Amino acid sequence: MKPLSKISRTVILLSIVSLFNDVASEMLYPIMPLYLQSIGFSVLLIGILEGIAEATAGLSKGFFGRLSDVRGRRLPFVRLGYFLSAISKPLMVIITRHWWVFLARTLDRLGKGVRTGARDALLSDEATPASKGAVFGFHRSMDTLGAAVGPVIALLFLHFYPGAYV
Repeated sequence: MKPLSKISRTVILLSIVSLFNDVASEMLYPIMPLYLQSIGFSVLLIGILEGIAEATAGLSKGFFGRLSDVRGRRLPFVRLGYFLSAISKPLMVIITRHWWVFLARTLDRLGKGVRTGARDALLSDEATPASKGAVFGFHRSMDTLGAAVGPVIALLFLHFYPGAYV
């Protein structure tokens, strides 16, 4: 049996979306403090922003995961979560006022909270007892690949365009 034969089209698509979302996120995170300082954020404000953003993700995961269980629908939460994350990243660059950057960063992490539980449940729904390891392993590997490729792209960008994050 071929390794991907146990993995459904839905899992493959979800994993590819996750890959690209992680590439975008991980390109941003290494340079985020530099960018935020360049638009006037203090170190304290950067810490507050990141604390609020991560708290938003952490607190919303349980709420939206449960809501997707109660509604019995996974896909709307997954779509909304990835949409919020996708739209928030360009907003941080387009609108550089402090409160808008706070909103955009919080939207990014809210997107993570909205999608995570529903995405994992959808992956589980797509797997059989025999394919659970393959399904979650494939998804995790694509996620991890995105997390590795993103910083490399950011590094190359900063190497060839130093200071262009301002």
